[in-house]
Amino acid sequence: MSIIRKNFAVLTMAAGIATALGTTAAQAADYPSQPIRVIVPFAPGGSTDIVARIVTQRMAQELGQTLVVENKGGAGGAIGAAEAARAKPDGYTLSIATVSTMAVNSACRPNDLPYDPLKDFVPVTNFANVPNVIEANPKFPAKNFKELVQILKDNPGKYSHGSSGTCSILHLFGEAFKLSTGTDAIHVPYKGSGPAVTDAVGGQIDLMFDNLPSSMAQIQAGNLRALAIAWPERLAALPDVPTLAEEGYPELNQPAWYGLLAPKGTPDEIVKKLRDAAVVALKDPAVIETLEKQGAAPSGNTPEEFAKEIKEQYDWAKDIVAKRKITLN
Repeated sequence: MSIIRKNFAVLTMAAGIATALGTTAAQAADYPSQPIRVIVPFAPGGSTDIVARIVTQRMAQELGQTLVVENKGGAGGAIGAAEAARAKPDGYTLSIATVSTMAVNSACRPNDLPYDPLKDFVPVTNFANVPNVIEANPKFPAKNFKELVQILKDNPGKYSHGSSGTCSILHLFGEAFKLSTGTDAIHVPYKGSGPAVTDAVGGQIDLMFDNLPSSMAQIQAGNLRALAIAWPERLAALPDVPTLAEEGYPELNQPAWYGLLAPKGTPDEIVKKLRDAAVVALKDPAVIETLEKQGAAPSGNTPEEFAKEIKEQYDWAKDIVAKRKITLN
């Protein structure tokens, strides 16, 4: 190739890059110019769906565009998360992140998960944190957390605990509890936390490890006894229920969270616009009140802080799965 042709090729490539960068910058400046799709990787009506709708509805007002929540449940959130990971990185397809989709799935399905939680997404912000709770049927002999631990130690394998499914976050929460306390109980997996809570109320299972919003009504009605919560401090709604840190188990004192993700490659300017809109939404008194009624506390942290939270839970889930030898059959 002659020098002239080489120079022409270089100039053509440079022009192409400049055009692409200019187009991306223009898209970011005009963003959003059309409705935004937000994939919730679970069925409607659950905690993830509720939090997503509360926050994105207010974000839509700030961004001047509709945010359309689309439920894509299945495989512990993997189906919806995988679809979001494959989306064009233009800010018009986003997804909701949970501990299940970003940590538990990778720990339980290391060889066939159709996305990489740490590489295929750009964290935008954590919308909200939600307490986890350890609860018992009122007929269970333990009246407090210390009694619970002692009874389980004295009766290994006698009592049962429910979860939302094998290798779900609630299952791992229960296994982490047993690992930390040196206790044993029979795990009974369900297809969702709702049926598990129902059976805990009915006495078919003795204990339940749950996200608080799913159980709050039953606790307040006296149908379940809350023994401890995973939260930084006691809740005003449950002032007599101690935190797991208070009980001497700070490693278990981890709340659940629900955050916003964009596909890898989404321009920084778009990520910033989304995060800024989320922060405005999460400071709105009406949004705060609505979230708190669901047992959730607004977050709105930075993308870097949310990425750190994701990595910490990712490492935690892999550690619990390995130590407890949990497998999906």
